[in-house]
Amino acid sequence: MHWIALLPPEADRAAWSWWALRFTPRVARVEEAFLLEVSVSQRLWGGRERLLHQLLEENPLETLVGYAQGATSLVAAALLRLACRGAAAPSQLPDQLPLDTLSAALPHVHTLARIGCRSWADVRALPRGGVARRFGAALLEALDAAYGEQPEGYPWLAMPEVFDVKIELPALATSAPELLWSAGRLLSQLQVWLQARQRGVLALELEWALDRRRYNGENLPSHEQLVIRTAQPAQGMTHLRRLMGEHLARSTLAAPAHHLRLRSLETAPWAGASQSFLPEDAARGDRLHQLVERLSARLGPAQVVVPLAQADHRPERMQRWVPAQGGTPREHQGAAQATYPAWLLPRPLALQMQGDQPCYRGPLHLLCAEQRIEAGWWDAPPQGLASRDYFIAGNEAAGLVWIYRERLRSGRTPARWFLHGLYA
Repeated sequence: MHWIALLPPEADRAAWSWWALRFTPRVARVEEAFLLEVSVSQRLWGGRERLLHQLLEENPLETLVGYAQGATSLVAAALLRLACRGAAAPSQLPDQLPLDTLSAALPHVHTLARIGCRSWADVRALPRGGVARRFGAALLEALDAAYGEQPEGYPWLAMPEVFDVKIELPALATSAPELLWSAGRLLSQLQVWLQARQRGVLALELEWALDRRRYNGENLPSHEQLVIRTAQPAQGMTHLRRLMGEHLARSTLAAPAHHLRLRSLETAPWAGASQSFLPEDAARGDRLHQLVERLSARLGPAQVVVPLAQADHRPERMQRWVPAQGGTPREHQGAAQATYPAWLLPRPLALQMQGDQPCYRGPLHLLCAEQRIEAGWWDAPPQGLASRDYFIAGNEAAGLVWIYRERLRSGRTPARWFLHGLYA
């Protein structure tokens, strides 16, 4: 068997345990370190050295971590403690390891030192019966496990179903943008969790704890939060970090904040990023939904809108505009018919007539048969019944335009013509 002992920073320990679970299912938290048993999985990663390189050098957390490795978990943990002290590993392992690197021996180090025992081999040279009576069986059992003479059993860690991590800020934050640096650390941990769970995040909540105090005689809330949503599942943190920055730039803290918490609200299975050799598929820059989400956060949800299809045949009422950040279902966003123009006028423009021919920058020539629309009888005036014949028309000055003729009952005045749309 082969064990790796890790000593990550306190603030990143949960994320490091999730990162370690990517390489082996046998990860345990023992005292101050994480212990990984990798003898079964190291072949899958290309050998022990490749596994160790990917574990330590290719992690997205970008934090330094102490590590050591050994034939048993207690040997790896002992070597890690020596490395943290800046001491070199002894030449003979595990015999020459100091007694204070073994947790089971710590309560008896001074007593054992008085009888000349300063290493693991010194204690193993003592009579087992006397050691058991004087120091307890736990010391002998730990030494047996350290030498591989007794199985080692630990409760293995498992991935949590929901990401929920809280950290203390290095200093009181008095404005929302000051939270962004610490929030970036939480996003890095979220990325590790998402990769381990094979999921992408759709919604998350950033919460900050406030100093409890009174303002103008009123009690302030103990917490404030910000909910961030994205249209497509995400594992990369670049877009989420920029989106969070835009939201925080528009936020105001009611009081200084001292803790930060990030939790996932909604996730979806991660299908992976598709790759293509075609040049048109390798588009540079942000995706459309990322641009829309960032602009909505910067300008406000009401300033960035998208069309929402309506069940109505009247062109001016086929769609309505709703905030893009409102989570409009994709299936409700329909496209107009192929013959409809790209631009509708806010209000139809009445056209002058030259005989029986409508004019817009000159006489218009009808280029296709009419398209009849009769709808809206259920609405009250003035947006009631629309009875029209639509045509595509044009001339050299106006180009292609979309016009319609009102269909009136017999005996009324001649039908009027209107300009309703322009073609690009």
